[in-house]
Amino acid sequence: MPFIDNLNQQLGLMAWPLIICSVLTVMILTERLIQVLLCTGVGKTKVTALLARQNRHDEHALDNLTEELKQQRPLLYKGIAMLIAHRHFTKPLREDAAAIWLIQKRTELRSGLRLLSLIGVISPLLGLLGTVLGLIDMFTGISHSTGSVTPSDLADGLGLAMRTTAAGLIIALPAITGAQLLGLWADNVTAKLEHSLNRCNLWLEGMNVDAESGKTSACDTCEQNPAVNGTSS
Repeated sequence: MPFIDNLNQQLGLMAWPLIICSVLTVMILTERLIQVLLCTGVGKTKVTALLARQNRHDEHALDNLTEELKQQRPLLYKGIAMLIAHRHFTKPLREDAAAIWLIQKRTELRSGLRLLSLIGVISPLLGLLGTVLGLIDMFTGISHSTGSVTPSDLADGLGLAMRTTAAGLIIALPAITGAQLLGLWADNVTAKLEHSLNRCNLWLEGMNVDAESGKTSACDTCEQNPAVNGTSS
């Protein structure tokens, strides 16, 4: 292929390692960006409104809601569906299940980011190695030359040496930046998931939390609410 041959001429021995790093960077960034688009779009307000419309004592409605949420793409809906499906278990068991689910999703959200960070570290080193090898080749050619050294000879050798460093930096910048930004996004999504799952868990126990005022109140339909069943002292 002419394009690959041209890269080999431009980058020398480090052409293929740099090409592999660039391809991996593009693949990981593309896959992670698609994951971002699939996991976003649902906020805590929508979940709060969704739960407010439900009667937690209507088993048939909750079963239908669970199946409906399972088919949705956002992770928040899937987490709520998981908790509602485990509503018959005790609160500590639901919390343990939610914690395990959050760890799994956090691992999925951060998948590939370590490799991306590693590429960001290795690429400049590969470029620097190509620079050193290019300078060695240039001085070797100069030492074997019987005539005078012309500026064009130096320019060719230095150009090959510098291009590998530039290529390594061009690969490293998006790799490191993407890994850091995607890592921050994964942590932010995980924190939102944890908050929403805690709210859903409290809702299953018959307690509503007002996100704006920070106040908590018992559900009017909760059978275990002392204010409703008349057992309050």
